[in-house]
Amino acid sequence: MSTAANPILDAGRVRRARTLTLVWLATAVFTSVLMPGIGVLREGQPLWAVLGSIGIVLFAATQAGVLYGAVTPEAGGWRWRLAFAAASVLSIPLVGPVAAGSWQTWAWIGAGIVGVLPLVLRPSPAIACAALVCGVGVGVALVTGSAPIQALLIIIVIGCSIAIINVGPIWLWRVIADAQSARGAVAALAISEERLRFAREVHDVLGHRLTVIALKAELLERSTDPPQRQVQDEAAEIRRLAASALEEVRSTVADSRRIVLTEELAALGQVLEASGVRSEIRLSTGVPDTCDAVLARVLREAVTNVLRHSRAEWCEITVERVGGEIVLSVRNDGVMHRSDSEQPRGSGLDGIRERLREHGGSLTVIRIDERFELHATMNAPS
Repeated sequence: MSTAANPILDAGRVRRARTLTLVWLATAVFTSVLMPGIGVLREGQPLWAVLGSIGIVLFAATQAGVLYGAVTPEAGGWRWRLAFAAASVLSIPLVGPVAAGSWQTWAWIGAGIVGVLPLVLRPSPAIACAALVCGVGVGVALVTGSAPIQALLIIIVIGCSIAIINVGPIWLWRVIADAQSARGAVAALAISEERLRFAREVHDVLGHRLTVIALKAELLERSTDPPQRQVQDEAAEIRRLAASALEEVRSTVADSRRIVLTEELAALGQVLEASGVRSEIRLSTGVPDTCDAVLARVLREAVTNVLRHSRAEWCEITVERVGGEIVLSVRNDGVMHRSDSEQPRGSGLDGIRERLREHGGSLTVIRIDERFELHATMNAPS
């Protein structure tokens, strides 16, 4: 088996990439301890040295938590962000007066804050907060008798350098993680498609032959030409066994062909995100068994159309109950304008419409400029 096809090796590579990312990010934490720590060593008053050390440790610990949470989302990132914000505010009175006039102690803390902002805020709020940090740094320098220009340069230059150090590895890590997730989703879909193909072949070949056997045996049973009662009894037994086998094959194929809507929603959401399409999925109601498999296939075909026949940047999928009906809606942008002769063939809409019609459902398609909407409706049993 090739390395690329081995999920165990792939998982090992992802773990190693995550470990290397965390080691790389540790340099930012080291800077937050080392440079302000020089100010603590220069502080002549023991009380300010102790308070400064407490402030630096709190800041470095929460900074490490934020960076760890950026690589490990399940680690409770929002709690670390709140703790980091509190430690940043506390660092002003605790670290600001340390080594006043001889070392820009708090300016290095400010640089660390600026370096983390791109990881916890969107660009506009991050820039606004960075400007606020610069203002605080200048104010601390003026109050403590330090050079405000020097403090401002440390916060801007070192802060931007730390931001690059932080953002680059985390961005690469998220690309690797998304790619691994997408590979898992694609593999699951491929397995499901192979199961469906095999089930269809079994049904087409074996099911057809068992049907013929059952029909011929039934004709033999009804025939009056053979006088022997034993022949009729054997023919009846053949018919019964063939009919039973046919029913078992159909039952097996039906079970193997069943796909679940909730599983499709999760898998296709990962595929969309991995393809660069921002997805929003809302399942606001339970789906009856009579609708589940049909809507799951409709959803798969609809998302395939989004990926193949559009330049979508976002896709919204909702499943809701409207009166006595279950409605699956797929909305996306990026519809490519074509003339009738240029419309892609095999888009699958006709197949979706026919499948829904077979089960008493309906399909509605709406195109508005570059927006496309598909609404599949099925009656839900009360």
